[in-house]
Amino acid sequence: MTQIHTFLMFTGEAEKAVNLYVSLFPNSRVLEVKRNGEGANATTLYRFELNGVEYRALDSPPVHAFTFTPSMSLFVECETEAEIDRLYAALHEKALMPLGSYGFSKKFGWVNDRFGVSWQLNLA
Repeated sequence: MTQIHTFLMFTGEAEKAVNLYVSLFPNSRVLEVKRNGEGANATTLYRFELNGVEYRALDSPPVHAFTFTPSMSLFVECETEAEIDRLYAALHEKALMPLGSYGFSKKFGWVNDRFGVSWQLNLA
C-alpha cells in the first residue's frame, strides 16, 4: 500500500525543528538523517516520528518564494490540561487563536512556532 507522510520544508532550520518536535511528544524519535550534495546546494532529509506517526522534513538551502501557511497545520489532541499548556508554551511564537475556551472546545490554541509551522492544540 502507498504511504502518505506529512513533508515539511525548511531553509536552514530543519535539524532544530525536528529535534524540538521529537523532544515534545512521547514515542517520538529521529529515524534517519540523509545528507545529499555538498556546499551551497546541499540538502538534508529527515525521517522522524511524533507519537509513532512518521513525518519527513527537508533542509533546502535556497530561499523559496513560499513558506509554511496556517491553512496546513498539525492538529494535536491533548489528553490533559498540563499537556496542552506545556505544548502551547513550547510551540508558541505567534498566536493565531490564543489558548482558551471556544464553542467547539473547552481549551484550544492555534499557534505558529518559531519555524513557521502551524499547530492546533486541542484538549480532548
